Amino acid sequence: MSQLWQKLTSLNFLRNESSGNAGNGHNKIGQEEQFPLEPDTIALLEGLTGRPCRHVTLYRTALTHRSVLHDLPQNAEQPESNQRLEFLGDAVLDLLISEHLFKLFPSSDEGHLSNNRAKIVNRKALANFAAGLGLGECLIIGDSADRQRIRTSESALADAFEALVGAIYLDQGIAGAERFIMTHVISKVDLQRIVEEEHNYKSRLIEFAQSHHLPAPLYCVIAEEGAEHEKTFTIEVSCNGVVLGRGRAPRKKDAEQIAAREAMSLIETRDPFDRQADS
Repeated sequence: MSQLWQKLTSLNFLRNESSGNAGNGHNKIGQEEQFPLEPDTIALLEGLTGRPCRHVTLYRTALTHRSVLHDLPQNAEQPESNQRLEFLGDAVLDLLISEHLFKLFPSSDEGHLSNNRAKIVNRKALANFAAGLGLGECLIIGDSADRQRIRTSESALADAFEALVGAIYLDQGIAGAERFIMTHVISKVDLQRIVEEEHNYKSRLIEFAQSHHLPAPLYCVIAEEGAEHEKTFTIEVSCNGVVLGRGRAPRKKDAEQIAAREAMSLIETRDPFDRQADS
C-alpha cells in the first residue's frame, strides 16, 4: 500500500500544476496542438464522460502514443505523449477502486483487497475496457507503430485508458473521474463472482490445482481441542505432498476455509511447487 500512498500524495500537486498551466501557451499541456482531435473523437469522449471536454488538449495528450515522438524529425517541436497522464490515471484508478472495494468488502484485510483490485485493474482488464470504448481507433500514433498494429496492443490500450482517467481527473475533478470509472469499469465487472471468490477459498484452491494439473487438495484434521460440545478443530491442507496452510475454528468447514485462505495467500506470494518442479 506504500506505493499507492506515494501515488496519492502526488495527485493534488499534479492537478494544481495542470490548473495553473492551463492558460500558459509555453507549457506542454497548454501548447498549440500539433495533432488536433477529430470532431468525432471529441464527441465520443464527451459521450463517455457525460460532460463537455473543457481542456481538449488534455484528452489529445491522453491519446498520444509515445511512437509519435520517435517518428518526428529531431528538430521538430515534440508533443507530449500520454505517459505522464498514464501515471496520474493509474493513481486515480487505484484510489477510486480501492475505496469502492473497501466499502464493498468490510471484512477483507489488505491482502485480499489488493488481490481484488488487481482483478479489476490489471493490464488485460484495462485493455479490454479501452477496446470496448473504442479508444484504439482514437489513438494518435506514429506511422511505424501503426504498421505494427499498436491500436490493438494490450499495452497501448491499457496505457491510453489510464491516461484518459488522468485527463478526466484534471479536467473534471475527482467527481468526474469517479463517474467515468463507475460507468465504464465497476458496472462492467462481475462483482458477484468477486464476492464468491473472496469468501470461497476452497473453490479457488481447487481451481488453482486444476489449472496447474495438480491433484485435488487434501484436508486433514491434525488436532481436536476442548469438550465434545465445544471442540476446536485444527485442519491442514496440502496438495501434491506440499503443506499449504492451516486453519483453526469450532467448525471443520470454517477451519478448512481458513486453511484454504492461508494456502491461497502463500500461492499468491510465491509458487510453493517450484522446488518440486526442479527436482
